Parts: sequence; C-alpha cells; structure tokens
Amino acid sequence: MIRYKFEHDINNPLRSLEHKKILLNKKCLNNLYIEWYNIFKENIELNHKYIELGSGGGFIKEIIPDILTSDVNNIPGIDQIFSASNLPFEDKSISGIFMIDAFHHFPEIEKFFNEAIRVLKNRSKIVIIEPWNTRWSRFIYKKFHHELFDLERDWNFPLSGPLSGSNMALPYIVFKRDIEIFKQKFPELRVNKIKPHTPFTYLLTGGFSRKPFLPNFIINCIRYIENHIAGLRNNFAMFVTIELEKVEN
Repeated sequence: MIRYKFEHDINNPLRSLEHKKILLNKKCLNNLYIEWYNIFKENIELNHKYIELGSGGGFIKEIIPDILTSDVNNIPGIDQIFSASNLPFEDKSISGIFMIDAFHHFPEIEKFFNEAIRVLKNRSKIVIIEPWNTRWSRFIYKKFHHELFDLERDWNFPLSGPLSGSNMALPYIVFKRDIEIFKQKFPELRVNKIKPHTPFTYLLTGGFSRKPFLPNFIINCIRYIENHIAGLRNNFAMFVTIELEKVEN
C-alpha cells in the first residue's frame, strides 16, 4: 500500500502535494484524470474565463492552461484561495465552473448554487465529476472509504475540516433523490446531463492509497469496455458527470 506522509492528517494542505505526486507518477490514474479533464475541455471556448473549484493536487492546467485554479487551502501552485460559498468574482463574469470530487465537500451547498448563478454568464455551465450511488459503489464507499456516505441526510453534513467534512452521497441526494426540490429552488440552473460512469477503473488503479491491482494495459482494456457498455455504467457506476447550464428565466 502507498503511504502518505500526511495520511493521518487529512486536512493538512500538504496532503494535496502527495496527491499530485501520485497523480503524476501513477500512469493509470493519470490517464483517468486526463479523460475527466478533457470532459471539461469540451466546454471551453477561447477568450473566456473559467474556474476550477477544489483544484487540490490536480494538474488541469496541463490540459486547460488558462483555467483559474482554486482551493480553500493554501496549496502551492493554486491561483486563488476562496470558498465555494463566497466566489470573489463580479456578476456574470465567469463562463464555466468545473470540479472533480469537490462538490461533496461543500458545507453550504445552497450558497454555492446562489453564488454560481450570480457569477455565471447566461448559457454558461457547471460541470461536476463526483461519486455516485449504485449498489456496487455504495458497498465500496461504505466498506472501504474513510468519508461519510449517508443517503438519509439532508443537504448538510457534520462540519469538521475542509476535507474531512463531507458526504459522498451528496451529489445523488441533490440530483437524484431531491431533484424536484433542486429544480424548484434553482430554476436558473437547468440539468443538461446526469451520466453515471467509471464502475471499476478508479478502483483498479488503487486510487491515491494503494498500488494498481492490475497492469496498465489490462486497466485500459477494462476502461474501454466499461465506456462502451451502458449497462455497466448505469448499474455499477462509482462516479457521475453532472452538467448544469445557467438559463435566464
């Protein structure tokens, strides 16, 4: 098992640097993140301002050089430090908001949505890649992951540190269980896409805590299969891509 220098202090900002080392050196995990960053890149236009929330130890600038990276922690290489519930931008000045594994850490999710509505230009998008709820993912997250995965909670979760405070079930709660509530509260945010994906690949890479369980070429073959079989994606997905679009009423 790979051991973090800061694994017992999950809220230490330097832990993100350990994440970055793993992301850059573990080829199978690196490939997965490149694929996810390219989902964001599909929504990029030249000469527009885009931000990534919860950038942490990621490497999105290698794929989208002009994006503004951000985090709540002071992490070397991050462009700006701020909270998702208080975005330091002028009204209608942002063309897109992207994030990977950040949404389920937001303790004031309704404030984030209101802030996003304020700073986004009309027809701009929020693209989120997050954990998802299926029987398979629920088993994995509850048995083998340190973060809370509670489908019975409301949109809030116990506050602790910026990383330890979370509910991995939050994307499912907001965009599946409570989707009608979301639509009523935030009619300015249209849900364009909810696409479950990645049933096995992330797990097989070992993520950030273990060595890969299989050689890279086998993981790549499995990735190809799960990307082309809808039943696998829908019934066993561990992640989801959610695309929201700001529309003026």
